[in-house]
Amino acid sequence: MDLEKPAAEARQPERQPEGCLVVAIRLPVRIVVLVLVVPVRMVWDALVAGGRLLTDAVLRPLGRALAWVARAVLVWPFVGLWRYVVVPLCTALGWLAKTLVVVPLVWLFRHVLTPLGQGIVWVFRGIGAGLVWVYARVLTPVGHGVLWVFRGIGAGFAWVYARVLTPGGHGLLWALRGIGAGIAAVGLGLYAVVAWLARYLVVVPAKWLYEWVLTPVGRAIVWCAQGLQWLVSMGFMGIGFVLHWVLRLLLVLPALALWRWVLAPLGRALAVVGREVGAALGHAWRIAGYISLAVGRFLGTLLRWIFVEPVRWAYQVVLTPVGHFVRDAVLRPAAEAARSVGRVTRQALATARDSARQARADFRRMLFGESKEERPQAVPAPRREPGSADGRTLGSSTTALTKD
Repeated sequence: MDLEKPAAEARQPERQPEGCLVVAIRLPVRIVVLVLVVPVRMVWDALVAGGRLLTDAVLRPLGRALAWVARAVLVWPFVGLWRYVVVPLCTALGWLAKTLVVVPLVWLFRHVLTPLGQGIVWVFRGIGAGLVWVYARVLTPVGHGVLWVFRGIGAGFAWVYARVLTPGGHGLLWALRGIGAGIAAVGLGLYAVVAWLARYLVVVPAKWLYEWVLTPVGRAIVWCAQGLQWLVSMGFMGIGFVLHWVLRLLLVLPALALWRWVLAPLGRALAVVGREVGAALGHAWRIAGYISLAVGRFLGTLLRWIFVEPVRWAYQVVLTPVGHFVRDAVLRPAAEAARSVGRVTRQALATARDSARQARADFRRMLFGESKEERPQAVPAPRREPGSADGRTLGSSTTALTKD
């Protein structure tokens, strides 16, 4: 057990050390909060009890009644309308639509459109077969013949080109090659002259101007711009350094001192006060609950001893014996007498009905005579001897003991 204690103590959360301010604030705050919270908790418990009573006794039955009324006013009429009006009407409309539209359309499709479509398909199949026959038997031979003719014409043109035009074409081609070579030589000479002039009149002066004029001027401009940039950056850095220290001395250090020496201690104190007030509210609310429960039980006991117990005692000691006496001395004899009177009355009425029925039967027999159903039937007397013509003898097996 001693070995397990350090582990159990290690699992417990460590409590923060409390200062004298916390101890000095806690008890007065809890007393004040308890005094303020007890009436609120009692009123709250009274409202909760009243709300539960109101819900169980008034709102829930009222809600059930309103639900029944809403169902009777809104749901049942629509259900009846749907069940006894809309459904039969839709059924009748469906039957009419089926009889007047669907059945004629099916008959039309089956007996008119289908044969007509099959006939049109048969016609188009015949036309297609005819076109195939024309293509295979007429157009194809004609096309082969035309192709053969064009092939012959092409062969003739090829022979003429090979035997007639080719020898003259070689001379013409040699002349054209000579003319093209002369034109190319003239073009190359002109290109060389133009290139030399462009080099020494445009490129060389432009290069000299770029190297000895534009480059030094550009470098001087860049050096001036860099110096100006350095001066501007140094000026901004000085201004920024001055503004930094001005803002630090005028805003940051006072704000830091205010936060460190005023707001942080005040916040800690307010946090302690708030935490204690919250804890005091929780303790006060729980204590007020116990106080409210005790007051409620006291009031319930008081009401029970003032109203319920006297009523129960009166019911058990006074009303119950009186009720039993009334039941045994008055109600049961009265009930027995009423049952006897009813029994005698039923018997008298039954006797009167039988007498009236017998009188009607006698009057009917006197006027019309007896009917077949009313005539007495001759009932044969039971025979103790067998019905055969032969008498009983000792040799015959007419008994159950001598029957084989």
